[in-house]
Formats: sequence, structure tokens, C-alpha cells
Amino acid sequence: MEVKCNRLDRGFQLYRQEFEQKAIEVLRSGWYVLGRELESFEEEFAQYMESSFCVGVASGLDALRIAVYLLGIQTGDEVIVQANTYIASVMGITLNGATPVFVEPDIYNNIDTAQIENAISSKTKAIMVVHLYGQAADMDAVMHIAQKYNLKVIEDCAQAHGAEWNGKKVGTFGDIGCFSFYPTKNMGAFGDAGAIVTNNEVYAKTAKIYRNYGSEKKYYNEIVGLNSRMDEIQAGMLRIRLRHINETIEERNKIAERYMKGLKDAKLELPMVKEGATSVWHQFVVKVNQREKFMNFLDANGIQTLIHYPIPPHLSKAYQSLNMHIGDLPITEDYARRVVSLPIYTGMNEEEINYVVEKILSYKE
Repeated sequence: MEVKCNRLDRGFQLYRQEFEQKAIEVLRSGWYVLGRELESFEEEFAQYMESSFCVGVASGLDALRIAVYLLGIQTGDEVIVQANTYIASVMGITLNGATPVFVEPDIYNNIDTAQIENAISSKTKAIMVVHLYGQAADMDAVMHIAQKYNLKVIEDCAQAHGAEWNGKKVGTFGDIGCFSFYPTKNMGAFGDAGAIVTNNEVYAKTAKIYRNYGSEKKYYNEIVGLNSRMDEIQAGMLRIRLRHINETIEERNKIAERYMKGLKDAKLELPMVKEGATSVWHQFVVKVNQREKFMNFLDANGIQTLIHYPIPPHLSKAYQSLNMHIGDLPITEDYARRVVSLPIYTGMNEEEINYVVEKILSYKE
């Protein structure tokens, strides 16, 4: 049997008729950018999030970049961010000229809130929280610190559509929540797309101007902006994904529960969910001591795995200028050496789940 780490075709087939009908509807409309589909998606996603405003943009990275810009963060400013995130989180900071200040993760793979205050300096302007792998971070602790030091809060929810902290959706605690709808996400488009959510009307209005070359009215440019517009087809596809988001979350929870029960005696470290948090299980990430051997074993048995992420941002070539070295962030670096993402996707069947569990249980270090 072959089990891939992800299967985008399964999620498409599940709602194929709805997707195809919407695609034809948009194509026949003759309007493909900044139209009714995007307006409708923005209204519906804001309602789902219980947020006042949603602004659709071209990607998750653009959402982060725009969020940092909206908060007035620029060269000379510092933004605290967890060290074991995907590099896009950091790029959203540095593309605005600001400096990332890294904080180690906790045992739940999210930012260790106990370490945030140690990272604050006179240059700190914001905390960027990443709800990694789909699990909500401790937003009560983050917001307490932010209010204490008068800091802004950006939530990177690229992997956490619908995740909650104490019953409230992530992305709605801080000043701005940022989302990616890349096709592999739980709520994925059929290309690149992203969005920000906020309760601040000025931020929302400015974001709409900024995403469209800095123009509210065509050819009348108020600021130097970006071309970062979610197109109508992606907006239409996402409206359908949104209709079924609760089904998607429920399905992934069932897969994760099966893994947690079936692999409790396996030779690996299972993920944990913090009390008060929910996870939407964008990834099911375990930790193993001999990762290459483990992954090769599964590959030989037709099971594909991935690493999220093998190189922490502070050790990447892209950020050599930060002058950081191996050993500077030992927990992050340890996680990077041991994390493995097991197969999990919409439409994953019982036979596939059981096969993965069976083979992992037969693995010998």
C-alpha cells in the first residue's frame, strides 16, 4: 500500500460538484479580480471568525507583511516571534525592515510564553504568535504581556483555521490575524491566497488600499502599495471550503485521535494539546531520535512523511545577517532534528490510517 503525506485530490473529489459549479459561475461572470466573490468571502469569513473585518490578499506571506506594515513597524523596530516557525513568519517582519527576536517553543510546539518577557527591549513593538501545526497558542498569557508592555499582537494562523483558545477562535485575540489558504492548508484554495482579520476599521480600510497598488480609486494612488489581490476564482473556491470547514476539522480530529490511541506504545514522542487549546491538526507532528532511519523505514513501506521544518529560520542562509549560530536556540534546533509529520489529509480512509499505525508499531530503533 502507498500512503502519501497529503492528498489534495481527495478533498476536491469530496465536494467536486460544488467546486466545478462555482468555477464555471465565476468564469461566466466576466469579472475576475476584486468582485462580488471576494466581497462575499470577506463577509462570510469575518462572520465565521466573529471578527468585524476580513481583507483577502494574494498569499499568507502578504497577509503577514501587510499586518506588520499596518501596525507601523519599520526599520529599527523589533518583533518577538517563536523560533521554530516557518520562515514566512519571519519574512513578514524583515520585509518591513524590522528585526525578529526569537523565543524558544514550549512542549506544545508553540511559543514559550514564559520566555517572552526576557526578549522584550526598548525597541520591541509587537509579538507575533504562530499557532503552529494547527494548535492554538496560550493567548491569555500573550495578551497579558502585550497589555503590560503596550505591545501590538499579530497572530499567524496560517495553519490554524478554526482553532480555538478557551472557546475563542485564534486570529481574533490580537490586533490582526493572518491566514494562508495555500492548497495544502485545511482550508485551502486552488492556488495562492491569504487574508487578514481585524476589528480595527482603519487597519481593514488601509489594507484594502495597500493590496491594490496603494489605490482606493483607480489611478489615484495614496500610498506605495502592493499587488496583492485574491482573485475571484480563489475567493469562490474558499467560500465552498468555508461551508465545510467544521466537517474538515472533525475529520482531522478523528484521524489524530486514531493516531494518538494507536501509537501510544510506539517508539516516538506524540504531540500534546495544551489545556484550553484545540488543534485542527493541520499537521500531525511526532518526534523521533533517529529520524532518517525512521523515515527510510516508512518510505520502504510506502508511507510518505515530511519534515516541518528541517532548518530553523535563524540558521537559514537567508538570515545569515542576523549572525546567529548553532547552539543559540537549542530547543528549536533539537525539534528541527527530530520532528516528522505523518500522513493526515481530508479523505484519508481507515485502511490507510490503520496501515500507518501498524507499520510504525513494527518499527525498531
